Amino acid sequence: MTKSVLFACNMNSVRSPMAAALLRLEAGDRLKIDSAGVYEGGLDPFVEIVMDQLGVAMSGHEPKTLSEVDLADFDVVVALTPEAAVEARKLLPRAAIEFWDIENPSEERGGRDAIVAAYGRVRDELKAKLARRFPEIYKKP
Repeated sequence: MTKSVLFACNMNSVRSPMAAALLRLEAGDRLKIDSAGVYEGGLDPFVEIVMDQLGVAMSGHEPKTLSEVDLADFDVVVALTPEAAVEARKLLPRAAIEFWDIENPSEERGGRDAIVAAYGRVRDELKAKLARRFPEIYKKP
C-alpha cells in the first residue's frame, strides 16, 4: 500500500499543489503527501480560486523545488509535466516515478472566466486521475 506521494511540476505553483491538496482532502493523515517543482515559483492565485470552490484553503502552501525534497522518502512520485518527469528521474531513477500528462491552465488566453474555467478543468481532471490511481483512498467505507 502506498504510504507517501510526491507531486511534481515545473514551478510548484499550479498542478502539483492542486494534486497534493486534493489527495490530502481525501486521505487526511493516512498518507504523507507533498509537492515540489523543477524551478522555484509562487502559488498561482487562480489555484486559490478554484480550490476555494471546494472549500480547500491553499494559504499554507509553501512552494519548493525538487532539490529541496528527498525523493527517496516517497513511495510514489507523480510528475505532472515532462520537465518534472525528466528531473525526477535524474534525482531518483526508479520505476516509482509516474508521468501524468496534465494541461497547463496558465496558458489560457481568454478573459477571467475562461481562465478560471481552465483551472477548474485541470482541478477536476486531477480529481478523476487521483480517484483512479488511489482507489484505496477514494473508496467509500
